[in-house]
Amino acid sequence: MNWEQLLSLKRFGDTNKRLRKEQDETRLGFEVDYDRIIFSSEFRSLQDKTQVVPLSKTDFVHTRLTHSLEVSVVARTLGRKVGAKLLEKYPHLNTVHGYQANDFGAIVAAAALAHDIGNPPFGHSGEKAIGGFFKDGAGRVFKPLMTSEEYQDLCHFEGNANGFKILTESREGRAGGLRLSYATLGAFMKYPKESLPKKPTTHIADKKYGFFQSEKEVFIDVAQELGLMSTGKNGSVSFSRHPLAYLVEAADDICYTIIDFEDGINLGLIEEAYALEYLINLVRDSINSGKYQQLSNTQDRISYLRALAINTLINEAVDMFLKHETDILNNTFEHALMDKCKYQAQIKDIIDISIIRIYQSKEVIDKEIVGYEVINKLLGVYTKTIENKHHGTLTNFDALILKSLPDTVCLDHDKPYDNLMSVCNYISKLSDGKAKDMHAKLMGQNL
Repeated sequence: MNWEQLLSLKRFGDTNKRLRKEQDETRLGFEVDYDRIIFSSEFRSLQDKTQVVPLSKTDFVHTRLTHSLEVSVVARTLGRKVGAKLLEKYPHLNTVHGYQANDFGAIVAAAALAHDIGNPPFGHSGEKAIGGFFKDGAGRVFKPLMTSEEYQDLCHFEGNANGFKILTESREGRAGGLRLSYATLGAFMKYPKESLPKKPTTHIADKKYGFFQSEKEVFIDVAQELGLMSTGKNGSVSFSRHPLAYLVEAADDICYTIIDFEDGINLGLIEEAYALEYLINLVRDSINSGKYQQLSNTQDRISYLRALAINTLINEAVDMFLKHETDILNNTFEHALMDKCKYQAQIKDIIDISIIRIYQSKEVIDKEIVGYEVINKLLGVYTKTIENKHHGTLTNFDALILKSLPDTVCLDHDKPYDNLMSVCNYISKLSDGKAKDMHAKLMGQNL
C-alpha cells in the first residue's frame, strides 16, 4: 500500500480525480467529511444511546455522542502527530501532492467521529438482541430465503458494518449516502471483510466484519480505490486494513479504557482509591502531586488523572504506529496498537475491573434486559409484516405498521434479506428513548 493512494479524496460518483494541491485550504475535503457526519441525523441520535450505563439520567455519564466526540478529539491528535512524522519520512507527499499533517488528523478525526454511528440502541446488547432474534428466535424462519453470508449478517448483526451502510447507502435524493472521501471511509473500516468466514486468521482486521452483503459492491470499490490488499481466500471478500484505521481503533481503545473507568468511579461503582492505584504507572512521569492534592472533590481529581493518562497513551500509540508503519503498510502487523504497547498490563487491569464493577453491575444488566425485550418486540412486529407481505397475507395490522414507517424505510425489495436489513437498519438508528417509546406504543401504552 502507498500513502498517496491511501489519502484519496475521491467521493462516490466522482468522474475526475480530486487533487490535494487544488483543495480550498479554508475548507478541506477531509474537513467536509467531519461536517457531514456531525450534521447527520444518525449522529445526532447518539445523544440518547448507551455508552456504558443504559438509559442513565446522570449528566456526567457518557453517551455514545459524548464518547464519539472525545474519541474524535484524541484521534485528531494521533493523526496530526503521525502525519507530521510521515511527511518527514515521505516528503513528496507534501512537496509534490500538497498533503499536510493536519490532513491525517482530519481523516482520523472524521472516521473516529463516525465509529459508533451504526450501533443500535442499548449498546452492544442491542447488537446481540438483533443477532439473537435471527439466530435463536422468530427470525429463524427467514434462513431458507437467504445465502449463508446474508443470514450471517443478521445472526451476528455488526455495528461497524451497519455504520458503513449508514455512511454509504444510497436512497432517493441522497446518492452515495453522506458521500465521504474514500480516505475517511477507509480509516473507518476497522474490519475490512464480509461476515463469512468468521475469524479466518488471528489478524486484528479479521476479528469481526465490516460490511453487509447489501454494501458489498460499494465496499470493494472503496478498497480498490485506496489500494488495499486483497486477502480473501476461496472467493471470500476481505482486504487489508487502511493504516489510519489503527489510529481510529487506538483512539477508541484509549477513551473507553480510561473514560469508562472514570464513569464507574463517578457513579460509585468503583472506589476512588482505585483511581491512583490503577493509573499511577500511566501518570507517574507527568503528575504534579501538589496540584493533585489541592483538588477538593472526586470528579476534579479523576478528571486530572484521566487527562494525564490519555496524554500518555496518545504518545505511546504514536510511537507504536511509527515503529510498525512498514509492517502496517505490508499488512503484517496483526495487532491493535494498544494491545502491544508497553502499558498493555496496566490497560488490562483497568479493563478487568471495569468489566466486573461496571459492565457486569446489576444496574447495567437490568437495563440490558429491558433493551433485549424492546428490540425483540420491535423486530417481532416488523419482521412479521415482512413475512406476511412476502406471502401475500398482509393483515389490517400489517397495513398500519407499514404506514407508520418513515419514507426512508423501503420494504418493497424483491429479496427478503434487503427488506429485513432495512428494518434492522431502521431500528438501529433509534435512540434508546425512542425505541422504548415505540415499544410502549406497540404494547398499547402511552396512548
